[in-house]
Amino acid sequence: MDWLWWIGGAFALGILEMLSLDLVLIMLAGGAVAGGVASAAGAPVWLQFLVAALTAVVLLATLRPWLLRRLRRRVPLEETNAAALVGKGAVVVSTVTLEGGRVKLDGEVWSARTSTPEALPPGSQVRVDRIDGATAVVAPAAG
Repeated sequence: MDWLWWIGGAFALGILEMLSLDLVLIMLAGGAVAGGVASAAGAPVWLQFLVAALTAVVLLATLRPWLLRRLRRRVPLEETNAAALVGKGAVVVSTVTLEGGRVKLDGEVWSARTSTPEALPPGSQVRVDRIDGATAVVAPAAG
């Protein structure tokens, strides 16, 4: 009946995978299923854990990357949080230099600095080149 613990663990990992959607916990669940099969076959506990670990590693190294590639082809990756702000336009609120300043970006005021040596006066239109921590690195908007 030890195999039921393995299957229960695999089921719990499967439920947690539905919350994370990272395709890691489901690979660990596959390892747990393999450990359960080893247990049902009468393998000693150390071998059950070895089978579970090796199966999980193989699944993580082979199946997960393949599944991620297929998923990315079917569903485009949509950036969120700070990564979604890169490339967006902003308006300078207080003069922005290499040392600092402020811009209004996506309805919020952000600390900012320029990616070029020129100072950008208030009211200037800028483009976000990257987000560095809590600071937007900006450049003059083209056009």
